[in-house]
Amino acid sequence: MTTYGLMIFDGAEELDFVGPWEVFTASSMVRDGADTAVLIAEREGPVRCAKGMRVLPDHTFGDHPALDVLLVPGGKGARTMQLVNRAATDWIAHAASQAEWVTSVCTGSLLLHAAGPARGRRVATHRTSEDRLEAMGDVTVVRDARYVVDGDLVTSQGVSAGIDMALWLIGRIHGRDHANAVRDYIQYEPAPPYQAEV
Repeated sequence: MTTYGLMIFDGAEELDFVGPWEVFTASSMVRDGADTAVLIAEREGPVRCAKGMRVLPDHTFGDHPALDVLLVPGGKGARTMQLVNRAATDWIAHAASQAEWVTSVCTGSLLLHAAGPARGRRVATHRTSEDRLEAMGDVTVVRDARYVVDGDLVTSQGVSAGIDMALWLIGRIHGRDHANAVRDYIQYEPAPPYQAEV
């Protein structure tokens, strides 16, 4: 059983977490409900995302289950949180230290840098934030890949790239045939088509 924990916060870019959420929950469905995906926020109550979607978290920083996978989305909230929300970056650092895989989408990599897991690593981020992330230092920004794997850290470029990253991850965890079955189920057919490389 794999438990996926997706962080949400005010100003999170919706598709950054909803795209991977679809991949992870479809993966669980294909596996007869064997896996779990949960949304985690700093506190209880609705979270208003970047484009206005309101989402209720399943858990808070203090009451979530053990996570195998941590996903940190980006969005305008990530760009400000990285500078001012110590509770969030402390939680990311702790959750990342306990997880088997640490992932981010878009400018979630800024939060991973602020919290520590992205430092000294190869990472991807949204193309408009590549220079900003590079200027933070102690990181190698990869500018020509939809997602980047560096050990147990998997980061992706902006928004829709998180779907590619999530498909790679479930392929790595559960196998290429499984990832292709999930891709077929969600009818994700980018050009060129995703090949479930593992």
